[in-house]
Amino acid sequence: MGTMYVWVRAALRGFWAARRAALRTDSGMSTVEYALGTLTAAGLAAVFYKVVTGGSVSGALESLVTKALDAPF
Repeated sequence: MGTMYVWVRAALRGFWAARRAALRTDSGMSTVEYALGTLTAAGLAAVFYKVVTGGSVSGALESLVTKALDAPF
């Protein structure tokens, strides 16, 4: 094995060791992040529900389904 091979192998070993060490320091989302994510998802779901059940959107969806069912083949 040449000296270049040994040098590259050592450099790559150090690179991957640093990556593994960096991954071990962050154990994932904390409780606060989970809570904020859950609250955000619930808020977006509530807004989406209000939009979909609103009169204009509900009427448009009903019209779309009616046209699809009454389409000639």
